[in-house]
Amino acid sequence: MSADSAALARDASEGEGQTDSGGRWGFWVAVAVGIVLAASGVLRFVARSDLWFDEALSVNISRLALGDIPDALRQDGHPPLYYYLLHGWISVFGAGDVAVRALSGVISVATLPVAWLAGQRLGGRRVAWATLIVVATSPFVFRYATEARMYSLVMLLVFLGYLALRRALDQPTLPWLAAVAALAAALALTQYWDLYLLAVVFVGLAWRSWRAPPGRARSAVRRVTIALVVGSAAFLIWAPVFLDQVRHTGTPWGDAQFPWVAFARAIFDFGGTDENGESFVLLLAVILLPLLAIFGRGVDRRHVDLDLRTRPEARWEAAAGFGVLLVGGGLSYLAGTTFEPRYAATVFPLVALLAGFGAAVFLDRRVFAGVLAFVAVLGVAGGVRNATDQRTQAGEIADVIRAEAESGDVVAYCPDQVGPAVSRLLDDVPGLEQMTYPDGARPERVNWTDYRERIDSGNPAQFAANAVARAGPHRVWYVNSLVNHVERACGGVGGALDAARPGDVRVVADPYLFEFADLVEYRST
Repeated sequence: MSADSAALARDASEGEGQTDSGGRWGFWVAVAVGIVLAASGVLRFVARSDLWFDEALSVNISRLALGDIPDALRQDGHPPLYYYLLHGWISVFGAGDVAVRALSGVISVATLPVAWLAGQRLGGRRVAWATLIVVATSPFVFRYATEARMYSLVMLLVFLGYLALRRALDQPTLPWLAAVAALAAALALTQYWDLYLLAVVFVGLAWRSWRAPPGRARSAVRRVTIALVVGSAAFLIWAPVFLDQVRHTGTPWGDAQFPWVAFARAIFDFGGTDENGESFVLLLAVILLPLLAIFGRGVDRRHVDLDLRTRPEARWEAAAGFGVLLVGGGLSYLAGTTFEPRYAATVFPLVALLAGFGAAVFLDRRVFAGVLAFVAVLGVAGGVRNATDQRTQAGEIADVIRAEAESGDVVAYCPDQVGPAVSRLLDDVPGLEQMTYPDGARPERVNWTDYRERIDSGNPAQFAANAVARAGPHRVWYVNSLVNHVERACGGVGGALDAARPGDVRVVADPYLFEFADLVEYRST
């Protein structure tokens, strides 16, 4: 055991050695933890909101035949693993909102014991319980546990990969090396930001191999590095689609951001994906606890020392987590693609481990429990907000159309990004004609191929004329949102419809919602 490991064990034993009469403290702590875990489990399956665009699009792609999914993703810009899993899930449980989101909820619940094991691996039982509480009550985790997207899967795979990597470095046997390879392959085929993590880990292993003394330790690192490379090579199967996506899709809905902006947005979202009071307060813990993990060491019940050289036990986790944010943010900026905080799901498990390690520096059990209670209460509050908030106006828009539309009416969407969420809710309305700008395609999916060029080359006046002609004596329902890079085109469509028919605004876009849109009804003259 190293000197640092021995110090950590001593810290933990000192904190755990404090007892009280009758074990009342342990009983009430167990009760509180049980309540928190029960609440967090429920909140992973509760969401009032309708599916927003990305979720509806994911479901529509996953419902295709297995052989058609790669071509659909070629136009969408994501790797395939989650979509195949959701395809199988839908075939068993159906495609309702609760059903498709439940896959992420189940994955998120399965992540909890893995997070505990990862925390134990990093720093013992105190770190294990602290990491569990952080992951169980994180508003960031609640959000993606209740979305039909791949981000809960990413977090589970990263925690599993962490455990497999650490174990393989200690025991480089074939089963553990195979686990490293399999998890590297799964990560590479789940989210593209996982490639940054694999690259950063590879660099870390190469550095560790170079610094390790000749013998068993260096051999173990090299064998693990080979396993990582072999597993990552599975991505070559998907590479032709990926290269096509790089050339033609990217992130046309947003602009490139400086790496430090991406870094700050990710950290802020770890405190809560919506700007509200509890997320700002929880942000204190999100920032301070990892910093304590990196620089702080508990001396006794009243003192924490700071070491600017950093604590050896947390260096690799910090380097990997924050390295991915900086490398990924930098390369995204150079490539001209945007950053969304949900991409940082790749990094969240490492930040959660650091937060758990940071909480454990408080050796006084009352302070330790108070810190975790602070995290848990604010996190569960964010989870309740996540469960009750609406993310999209798709339901509000669809309610108006469902109540008043008649067979032969036309629903026109600009941009096509607003189509999947609304059209999903209009599936059972008979006789509706639906079309999306710029080319009149069906609204269930979006073709991101050369997206900005297609939007800019479209003809708003002609699109509006086609909608009016298809409607004839019936109404045109115009669903539009002036999001990035479509303002001119969608404003032009609206102007042309205004000139052709009298219109009434039926739903006003609410910019405080995550996804917002207007609905305008155009009556025949």
